[in-house]
Amino acid sequence: MKPISGSPVLTVSSSPHIHCGRTIKGTSLQILLALLPAAGFAIWHSGIPALRVLALSCVVAVIAEAGCLKLMKRKIESDNYTALLCGLMFGFLLPPSSPWWMVAVGSSLSVIIGRMVFGGLGGEPLCAPLVGWAICKVSWPELMNFDMSMLTSELAYPLSQLQNFGPETLDEYSLKSLILGFQLGGSGAAQSGAILLGGLYLISRKIIRIDIPLAFVGGISVAAALFYTMSPVDYALPVYHILCGSTLFGAFFLATDSSSSPVGHIAMIAYGFTAGILVIIIRVYGAYPDGVPFAILLANLMTPLFEKIRPKPFGGITNVHLQR
Repeated sequence: MKPISGSPVLTVSSSPHIHCGRTIKGTSLQILLALLPAAGFAIWHSGIPALRVLALSCVVAVIAEAGCLKLMKRKIESDNYTALLCGLMFGFLLPPSSPWWMVAVGSSLSVIIGRMVFGGLGGEPLCAPLVGWAICKVSWPELMNFDMSMLTSELAYPLSQLQNFGPETLDEYSLKSLILGFQLGGSGAAQSGAILLGGLYLISRKIIRIDIPLAFVGGISVAAALFYTMSPVDYALPVYHILCGSTLFGAFFLATDSSSSPVGHIAMIAYGFTAGILVIIIRVYGAYPDGVPFAILLANLMTPLFEKIRPKPFGGITNVHLQR
């Protein structure tokens, strides 16, 4: 900031006074780069339909954000790629066979209701792509059902078979096939191996912290292990819960959304662990085979409570000092 002529020696400018060099645009590009392998695997498995869903979702999200910013008489900032990222993540959750109108409605609502209603980027209390997904899931359950909407596919939906026929049906799926994405699910969310690589890349680049993904997977592992210990005949091993469905996508990309997740280390661990336990509870007792999106939405609602978990300020007055 240039000093004003005739001003005192010290000029005070607005914060931040020290910048780490990280920008919203750069962070969005890093996350988009981390999602590219999963997008490639999705197109490899499902072909043009997956590409159509992902591309349309991205385009609609960018247009929806630009339209909202225009109505709000604010500067259009589509070049920061946050709307593009929101659209891509929403497309990752949809079946490749989704009709174009449902993709357009869900992607636009992810931006309008999930973000812009709360003031735009940084103000949303819920993970924006999950808002659009939840609306589509409740409004058009048949089209969002992977078994019903992808009858022509040679692949199967392991979590649906687990819910309907028991864990013995999972024996036909090798861990290698699940890692390579040979399963029905969201266009990109089911590509477990590629998602894992992208998540590890984000952690190595310090775009996200390891606290939430590790606690999320840990919550799923502990809860699934408890159920499996009680009755191995009725419940699956934790490794299947981790590799099937959108578990890893939720752990690395959805639960770590900066606007809807807590900040402190202890709060992050509690948040991720709670979301992981909710996933297993929904899968065991709920009507939805996957449960990851709804579990993360519920954890988002509890974020203000987790934010209250804070360390005591250094040098602050505590009850012990007051008693002296």
